[in-house]
Amino acid sequence: MRSHLLNDTTAEHYRRSVTEGVERVAAKLATTDRPFTGITVDALAHRIDGIDLDQPLHDTTAVLDELEDVYLRDAVYFHHPRYLAHLNCPVVIPAVLGEAVLSAVNSSLDTWDQSAGGTLIERKLIDWTARRIGLGPAADGVFTSGGTQSNLQALLLAREEAKADDLARLRVFASEAGHFSVKKSAKLLGLGPDAVVVVPVDHDKRMRTVALAHELERCAEAGLVPMAVVATAGTTDFGSIDPLPEIAELCAQYGTWMHVDAAYGCGLLASLRHRDRIDGIERADSVTVDYHKSFFQPVSSSAVLVRDAATLRHATYHAEYLNPRRMVTERIPNQVDKSLQTTRRFDALKLWMTLRVMGADGIGQLFDEVCDLAAEGWKLLAADPRYDVVVAPSLSTLVFRYIPAAVTDPAEIDRANLHARKALFASGDAVVAGTKVGGRHYLKFTLLNPETTASDIAAVLDLIAGHAEQYLGESLDRAC
Repeated sequence: MRSHLLNDTTAEHYRRSVTEGVERVAAKLATTDRPFTGITVDALAHRIDGIDLDQPLHDTTAVLDELEDVYLRDAVYFHHPRYLAHLNCPVVIPAVLGEAVLSAVNSSLDTWDQSAGGTLIERKLIDWTARRIGLGPAADGVFTSGGTQSNLQALLLAREEAKADDLARLRVFASEAGHFSVKKSAKLLGLGPDAVVVVPVDHDKRMRTVALAHELERCAEAGLVPMAVVATAGTTDFGSIDPLPEIAELCAQYGTWMHVDAAYGCGLLASLRHRDRIDGIERADSVTVDYHKSFFQPVSSSAVLVRDAATLRHATYHAEYLNPRRMVTERIPNQVDKSLQTTRRFDALKLWMTLRVMGADGIGQLFDEVCDLAAEGWKLLAADPRYDVVVAPSLSTLVFRYIPAAVTDPAEIDRANLHARKALFASGDAVVAGTKVGGRHYLKFTLLNPETTASDIAAVLDLIAGHAEQYLGESLDRAC
């Protein structure tokens, strides 16, 4: 079994095995003509349930053949131009190369004596991102597993900085269109059930600053502590960007920590033409960025950044066997001193490879393309009498609803839209997402693939309408 360990004696075995796997994936990517096969849960579960994990195949080719049957054939392929559903981007090749390197070397980014150059590369990328945001010379941060962890850590720091004797008095203010992880984080941090104050949004799905000001004032009058305001730069459902400068003013007025969840909108940090859409982000106390959304990186690649590096001390614990206190005075850089995680992948390498091959402008150009595509999609939807579109895009998301000419019952229209989404997924021709707006079911395009065209959008709209019309026709037949 030692022949499977990666070391100096097995380098050639490693090269052959990885090359064979890469060739399989490359062949699959080259021949994939739709984002999904439409396989059902039961059919795929039956295949996987039939595999006996206690009986290995002892052959890489045989295992790859099996993998084709249980995974590669029926995977949902985000690189396909008609995958239009969630915040999943196609990935750039330099980042995939970085993934291969970091997996093989297998550095752990918790302590210097496990990562060396990896530690310095991650720190360099944190500094680069902080400068792009404009957080100032005292800024710092750390890579995380994703936006949920980044938001959790930011709110942990805000909680500690609030210095409240009674956690039940702490309040967090977030848009009604904000991410669910805000409420989840509040619970994990031991805050009360009423800790998160939901602030209504305007017609453009942006936090209403007048309402925020009212809630902050009410909080102060009640003797409560405004722990943090979570502004969103790219909401999951609408891609909307809260009015960051106005929110920053209110946070300064009330002495409240300002966190900006830019997990989606962080692509604007590299934008060549739309960077001004997130003006005000430089005034944040903390920022979440997800490179694996709008920097075209493989999952996972995220970070939390802070204006004041000293606030990261709230996540610092020392262990003699890992990062003893003496290492601080010896100026040995241990990233575990900043992180909620201990063992941690060298995910920063993927972004490093991307910037060194493509440059920030290359990333920004790709993100600008999908923002422009969303603007084209908006025009298509606004001109199509079959659809009601909710709001003009701030980034690359479109939320809309099929509206049949001859049906007026909102519940029946809901069912038609739900059916259309499910039928489209089952066909494998395209993948779209869904959400609720005003209690009604809507569909959603999240456009993160520069290869998607306006013609793709138009074709998928026709497919959705066809499935909805078929459902309504069959529903009418049943009623008769």
